[in-house]
Amino acid sequence: MFGLGTQELLIILVLVMIIFGAGKLPQVGAALGKGLRNFKKGVNESEEEIEEGTVEEISEKNGDDKKDA
Repeated sequence: MFGLGTQELLIILVLVMIIFGAGKLPQVGAALGKGLRNFKKGVNESEEEIEEGTVEEISEKNGDDKKDA
């Protein structure tokens, strides 16, 4: 997992608990989860738009959208 060992994860967990406190830890986790979810959603939407644009460009190059004929 990201090249981190058990000791590194424990150190990070202790630092997070010192900074935010045990009471705020669930709120921090929820906010982090929402942020990751939104990031993944944005990446997927941009990939879909890129794919749609590529399909439209290929169609135009092949002459599938002929309006003059």
